[in-house]
Amino acid sequence: MSTEIIHSFGLQLWHVYLLVIFVGFLQGFINTMAGAGTTVMFSFLSFFGMPVNMINGTVRPGILFQTAASSFKYYKKNKLALRKGLVLGIPMIIGSVFGAEVAISIDGNVFEKIVAVFLLILMFPMFYNPKKWLEGQSVERQSKTGVLQLFIFTFIGFYGGFLHIGVGIILLVALVLNVGYDLVQANALKVFLVLMYAPIVLIIFLINGQVDLLVALFVTIGNIVGGIVGANVVIKKGSKFVRMFLVVIIIVFSFHLLGVWKWAYQLVF
Repeated sequence: MSTEIIHSFGLQLWHVYLLVIFVGFLQGFINTMAGAGTTVMFSFLSFFGMPVNMINGTVRPGILFQTAASSFKYYKKNKLALRKGLVLGIPMIIGSVFGAEVAISIDGNVFEKIVAVFLLILMFPMFYNPKKWLEGQSVERQSKTGVLQLFIFTFIGFYGGFLHIGVGIILLVALVLNVGYDLVQANALKVFLVLMYAPIVLIIFLINGQVDLLVALFVTIGNIVGGIVGANVVIKKGSKFVRMFLVVIIIVFSFHLLGVWKWAYQLVF
């Protein structure tokens, strides 16, 4: 982070680290509830002068520990389909390795715009057939793993390794519409699948020197607490609440990627 920018706001470095913990909490909470919480941390660290490629690596330790804490919470509450997660985790890991290798050397701006449009399109099935999101499908449907499913989760793994922002939303859509879980079950499996590939991706970013370890420590503290709180809310509130929360997050996040909020701010001020 740029000390010049920090001091220009009359802040000390420790003030910013406290803010990092708070933003990390929001990130972990939103990621566990729906997805795209990482965009909050991206925006915050970018505002204080950290390069995007460094941010992409710095958020990875927090994601690792946040998903570990959330997965453990879901497992204790018998909400985690562990066997299915291990099966789908293999293509996720393979895809994430390639995604992370691409991420260390490419500009993701154009990719972000594609993702924004893609997520807005994915929002429509939530209203077209809401029962799939609220009730889930048969256990037999959930246990089957076909070639298409493996391809889908390899692609999601690639995206998660490349950028991570919004991967939780894409995972939820795939786990509900393709695999057949309701939103609570899908949320539990979502965080576990991210946990599966998170350590390998982190190692790739560490090897390439794209992780600020001190900032990552404070991000991780906030992520862990936010992840645990988010998992508790998902379990208590159920699928209907999560569905509406997910719709709001998709709209806010997609508009952010498309630059709508920045354009609106400039129009008003």
